[in-house]
Amino acid sequence: MFSRGVNELKWGLDPTVLTEQLFELWNRKDLQTLHLAALQGFSKLSEPLEALLTILESCPGKQKGRSHTLGHHILMEFQTWLKKHPQVTLSSLSDQQAMALQRRALSLITDTQPSFVDTLINIYHLSSLDPTILRLHIVRLQALNCYKEAVVLSVKLKLQRELNMEEMCVPLILLDKLSLAESFVTGDNHLEQQLVTLLDSWCHPNFCVEVISKQFPRLSVSKHCMGQIKPKMLTKHVLRLVEKFHIDHGLCPNALRKRRQDSLRFLMYKRFVEKSMTQENWSDHVQYVVADDLELQIQLVEMLLRYDGLQKASQWSLRYNIPRNRLPYGVWETQQSLPPHLQQVHLGDSAQTEEWMPSESHCQKFYQVPITKDKVHFVDTPEALHRCQNIVLKDGGIVGVDMEWQPTFGCMSTQKVALIQLAVFDQVFLLDLSANGLREHPDTISFIRSFFSAQNVLKLGYGMAGDLKCLLATWHQFLEEPLKMEGVLDLLSIHQKIQRGKVKLTQNGPKEVLVGEDSAEKGLSLLVQQVLGRRLDKTEQMSNWEKRPLRISQIRYAVADAYCLLAVYSVLSSKPEWFGLPPDLHSISSSQSEKGGEKKQKDKWAKQTKQAHDKEECQGAQRGSPPRSDTEKGLLCGKKPSEDSPPLPPQQLRVVCDNMLQGLGRYLRCLGVDVVMLENTDDHREAAKLAQAEGRVILTCGQPYQSLRSQVGEGRCLSLDCSEKARDQAVRVLRHFNVQPTHSDIFSRCQACNSDQYVAVPREDMLRMLKQKGFLQDQDTHQTQQKSHQQEEEKLDDILTPGETSELPRYALQCRWAPLSGLDPDTLTFPGGAPIQLHAVPPALLSRIPLFYVCTRCGKVFWEGSHFGRVISMFQEVLHITDSESAAAPVTGAQQN
Repeated sequence: MFSRGVNELKWGLDPTVLTEQLFELWNRKDLQTLHLAALQGFSKLSEPLEALLTILESCPGKQKGRSHTLGHHILMEFQTWLKKHPQVTLSSLSDQQAMALQRRALSLITDTQPSFVDTLINIYHLSSLDPTILRLHIVRLQALNCYKEAVVLSVKLKLQRELNMEEMCVPLILLDKLSLAESFVTGDNHLEQQLVTLLDSWCHPNFCVEVISKQFPRLSVSKHCMGQIKPKMLTKHVLRLVEKFHIDHGLCPNALRKRRQDSLRFLMYKRFVEKSMTQENWSDHVQYVVADDLELQIQLVEMLLRYDGLQKASQWSLRYNIPRNRLPYGVWETQQSLPPHLQQVHLGDSAQTEEWMPSESHCQKFYQVPITKDKVHFVDTPEALHRCQNIVLKDGGIVGVDMEWQPTFGCMSTQKVALIQLAVFDQVFLLDLSANGLREHPDTISFIRSFFSAQNVLKLGYGMAGDLKCLLATWHQFLEEPLKMEGVLDLLSIHQKIQRGKVKLTQNGPKEVLVGEDSAEKGLSLLVQQVLGRRLDKTEQMSNWEKRPLRISQIRYAVADAYCLLAVYSVLSSKPEWFGLPPDLHSISSSQSEKGGEKKQKDKWAKQTKQAHDKEECQGAQRGSPPRSDTEKGLLCGKKPSEDSPPLPPQQLRVVCDNMLQGLGRYLRCLGVDVVMLENTDDHREAAKLAQAEGRVILTCGQPYQSLRSQVGEGRCLSLDCSEKARDQAVRVLRHFNVQPTHSDIFSRCQACNSDQYVAVPREDMLRMLKQKGFLQDQDTHQTQQKSHQQEEEKLDDILTPGETSELPRYALQCRWAPLSGLDPDTLTFPGGAPIQLHAVPPALLSRIPLFYVCTRCGKVFWEGSHFGRVISMFQEVLHITDSESAAAPVTGAQQN
């Protein structure tokens, strides 16, 4: 021991001894003593820089249960010690000694932990090493399949120019780590262009990812990662990087063509399948998408031949002068037979022929603005802008704001505003930014600033984030000096509040969306329908807003989109309680930031839940339900059952419907399936979060399928045909999962909120509650009781079945039933806080309905009616009729209020 102490004084502490001491403390998890021992030990080393490498080289790797290695911990302690000993540097050593230490330090960097790599680089000045040596080390990391580590180190050492971009980035892209490849090229314009060009080449129709993967035989690529290398996903990344790196679109011809092909298919669907786009709008957009690309022109003709016949295909082929040898069969012959007046595509121009007042049928179907055409003012000169400013900037004014821009179908991310609509209660101003010079005029920019910053003018919008994005793309001055947004109320926040409350009312009273009704409306149109009773006509939404003159139908649409905001706000602010809103609507908008924290917490919880369930044999197969057979677990995992597998009860199928399939969701729910439906304003990614957190199968259609499928387990996402009716989609889902509902499953779940718990309310109690809340007068009560006695004497033989006058409904065994005593007698609310929706019970109904059923979660009231029979007739082919049901007399069903 004495000899060892003398050697320490003469030669310094042996690094091996210090390593053993630190390793023992590390195993004992005595980090406080380890901290002190490390600092003291470093001071006793004769050559600290060399000794540190010796210690790190002998440290074990990662250990189970440890977030850091011992080597990482020692390195951090040495960095702390070094701050108090600045004299310890490489400059005190000879060049040969310094290089030897640098090469040893470089060999230790195989960990991508930023603090570990950065500390070694800083202590040993690795950036000053010969680039050839550094490059050889990067190559060695790649040979060890450490592709991620190689890229991280090369970026930190600024070696990107010394390395081959494809050799560095392709393995990362194949491993679904494109973000790391982006970090490798970011900041170097030449490398950025190389990456975009590479990805664009993968968008070519003849590209085969298997050929690329064979160039890296040591690389293990999962099916999931290979599934990400698809033209659609690659196109999305290419166009995103083009905008991010400010690269010329000419460098990505394949991605642009792919996006235009997708846009062309979308336009064909809108025009000929969905039939929701006018001929004029379709023609404008087709010409923009196809442009002068011969291949796209040929594809257009081929699609027209399939969707609209030979004559239309021939007319467009003549318009683009497509060579005869590229024409589909029959088109050339049809061209020759067309008379001269049919040889051209008639694009039409209805701008001057339309009437301002639409047809009577249009007025009955859609919301109409209560102003005449002379109250609509085009603002296309500085003088007109000044007159507009004097009116819309009056103190205390309320202005509805909307904007229109030219759809680009994803071919360009930046869209400039073409029209700004400003509506006050007696007139509407249309700022025509396509007019000569108005967009660039200083007065226009000044007006926009003054308008949005005016505190005493209430600006109403809907989803204004998109409008502001286009404002910034239109005027870069607002990037340099940001717009001040004062006195702005986004009705989207209020709509989200209404949707969360499941309150769907009209100006004349309550209106619930029934199962089977068309509810394709979304966004502002849905809000207008819920509040004002009629939806917006969105036919002109996807118009060419740059083309002049605007058609009358476009002007009507633009005016209605802005003016309806005033009408909606007027109703909501005068009767907020009808819609479950607080008296101060502005408090809803201001509280959104608070909900952000809740959302982050929810997202975090959902992620933790997913990680926990990854260890289960199938997400959701065992969650929240009794033990199930392997067949049931497989069905819940989205696997298609075998023909001889037993049917699955609808209550055991748990799904989340994307917001494009709300009609499907309502049909499945009325048949007893556990269904969560996304709101119109929800992002598609919410479906994946719900599926992960609650063990549900995603039902979706169209574009979101690819991204949603990648976020959940295999077989957990089912794609449906968008063109099918909701009823046919429901049949397809039931057959896919081998679900056979029975009569007793119909309406076993609340159609409004998906709850399966009800409370039975006899007629006498319902009468008392209606009277208590002022929905029924004494005279009405007397008449109701008289009619009630008459009906009971007649035994209700023409309305209800004999067994239903005082018993629970047929779906009683499929539900949970709560006692009526759980209802607060004063407030008439359930323990969860939901009040009974008494306003939706027609007094005339009381004379013939002896028993009502109320959902305990949302308070919705149900009763026996004719809706049951309609559901039976719609789903006869998939309903399973039991012996008891087939022997029983026909029964009526639950009717929604």
